[in-house]
Amino acid sequence: MKILVLGGDGYLGWPTSLFLSVKGYEIYIIDDFSKRKIELEEGVIPLESLLPLQERIKVWEKSTGRAIGIHVGSLTNHRFIYAALEEIQPDVIVHFAEQPSAPYSMKGRSQAVYTQSNNVIGTLNLLFAMRSYCPNAHLVKLGTLGEYGTPNIDIEEGYIKIQHKGREDLLPFPKQPFSFYHLSKVHDSNNIMFACRVWGLRATDLNQGVVYGIDTAETRMDPDLKTSFHYDSIFGTALNRFVAQLVCGVPLTVYGSGRQERGIINLIDTMQCIQLAIENPASRGECRIFNQFTESHSILGLAKKVLSVGKNMGINGTVEHIRNPRVEQEDHYYNPVHTKLVELGLEPHFLSEKIIEGMINRVTNSREAINTETIRPKIAWTMEKNRLTIAR
Repeated sequence: MKILVLGGDGYLGWPTSLFLSVKGYEIYIIDDFSKRKIELEEGVIPLESLLPLQERIKVWEKSTGRAIGIHVGSLTNHRFIYAALEEIQPDVIVHFAEQPSAPYSMKGRSQAVYTQSNNVIGTLNLLFAMRSYCPNAHLVKLGTLGEYGTPNIDIEEGYIKIQHKGREDLLPFPKQPFSFYHLSKVHDSNNIMFACRVWGLRATDLNQGVVYGIDTAETRMDPDLKTSFHYDSIFGTALNRFVAQLVCGVPLTVYGSGRQERGIINLIDTMQCIQLAIENPASRGECRIFNQFTESHSILGLAKKVLSVGKNMGINGTVEHIRNPRVEQEDHYYNPVHTKLVELGLEPHFLSEKIIEGMINRVTNSREAINTETIRPKIAWTMEKNRLTIAR
């Protein structure tokens, strides 16, 4: 089976490519390295330096004897993606190739426009290319739980049965996204649903929670196979950021009260979910939506877990509550349903002291490389000048 991984240079795309390669699939990667360009623009870099994608693929092929194809280009170039799909003829397309940062999308007009044009137009081009060159392929698309927001009802998996004035229908779950980035994911979901309904494409939209973790079995095979690990305020997720702050001896910055609840998932489980979606494909004309996370925690709760494990390791830390740069509810009901992947066989790796301890040890090895100036947020959701500096 041929699997095309879009965004295969990234934090999720690279280890997923290796994971699927080990399973015996024929893997191809597409990437335009736009995230690396944003890193340069914003002055943020991964904790550990990475080889160029082409060099990492060579290391992988030498280590395993398994080849990975690569095509360099952007989904926003429709001619490029048309040619790539015509040549590769993939059976499955795993789509990570989007600008992934909510803070970056809120920095200013140009960043918001770039995020939406890159993500939405890129996915639209992909859908048209699939219709023309591989209409039977299964699209496995990374969405986000942030599409839903925090409604005062249980969050169903993509669809909700509505009764209104004596009639009933199954409709897409209402969306209240957190940022222009999350809005781009909402637009993607609507476009994918439409393409499945009208053209008969097949897709699985994975609304993923906050990812944490550094290593996988495959990236540990060679130091040059590591994936991108960010701890900064633009690309770093909460738990990853807290671990870095503990290690370098600065307070763990919790936005506002920290009572915001979020679904989280281990990096290893992300790949497991992708595999389950691939091996149990959607039907022609079907757009499935799975809520892809394993457990929920408050942001303050995550910080306290990191502090507790650190204390047991002889590393003392503190929490600093700072003004929340985001516009979000801090006290809210939060109960997303997540049964479909479990029914397919997901075996979750729940957050444990051992996992956090492993992350702390790994980050400690690169402690000198941590730039603490990139951790505190500099981008605000509002236009109030007295909150944070906002670029225009």
